[in-house]
Amino acid sequence: MILTYQISEVSPYINWVYFYYAWGINGRPDAEKEKLRQEAEEALQLVEGKFQVFALFELFDARSEDDDILIFRNQLCQECGVKHPVRVASIPCLRQQQGCPPYLCLADFISPVSSKIGLFATSVSRGIETDFDSDPYQKMMMQLLADRLAEAAAERMHEQVRKHYWGYAKDENLSIADILIEKFQGIRPAVGYPSLPDTSLNFVIDEIIDMKQIGIRLTESGAMKPHASVSGMMISNPKAHYFSIGKIGEDQLLDYARRRGLPTEVARKFLSANL
Repeated sequence: MILTYQISEVSPYINWVYFYYAWGINGRPDAEKEKLRQEAEEALQLVEGKFQVFALFELFDARSEDDDILIFRNQLCQECGVKHPVRVASIPCLRQQQGCPPYLCLADFISPVSSKIGLFATSVSRGIETDFDSDPYQKMMMQLLADRLAEAAAERMHEQVRKHYWGYAKDENLSIADILIEKFQGIRPAVGYPSLPDTSLNFVIDEIIDMKQIGIRLTESGAMKPHASVSGMMISNPKAHYFSIGKIGEDQLLDYARRRGLPTEVARKFLSANL
């Protein structure tokens, strides 16, 4: 499903702490932050209606198999006229190998028998990143705001999925402040983040949900363009929580490359920060 948001629909979901951090003033006086936020909100008002923010998601049957998450889509059988679950992809996950047990893996939060999972991507109108090249200050402002809008769209979409489209938290009644500190049930691990560090998984997600539907293209490394884009999974398990994979050993690298279907040296490149 594709959702198109006006900027004013998702701007209340902006986490300004990350905006201040990206601007480099996170530890500065509140007055300085408030002045910058006022400028940012005025900039958003000026482009309201000119640019949009987009979300794309699909819900699937899923089950775990060791450290892989198997994805199924119901497809119509031409012979019997009944829809049957057909495996469309496998998402290999990494497992912690350092620190204290339990050594976590995202597949741990998916049932090996029967579960569900959501895959998603969010992005912004391309012009937010390209229409301000003549003004370095405005270019920086709009780029950082574009990043926040893509994240805000993921928050808004995930709320709608939890309460309506998936509906596993129909009675959720959280303020935006509560949502931003993740008081909701489940998690939304994003590609490239600590629990899902391999950016090349974007190729897998793209094959399943076709991110170009909302204007996202992938570079050779799996990075998304526009830069202000987010992709990942939605997991409903109430016990699910975020964690960092951290450093992994050569044994897991070899196993992951096999499961990912990549030459070991290519997988090594994608996971260099974790080796």
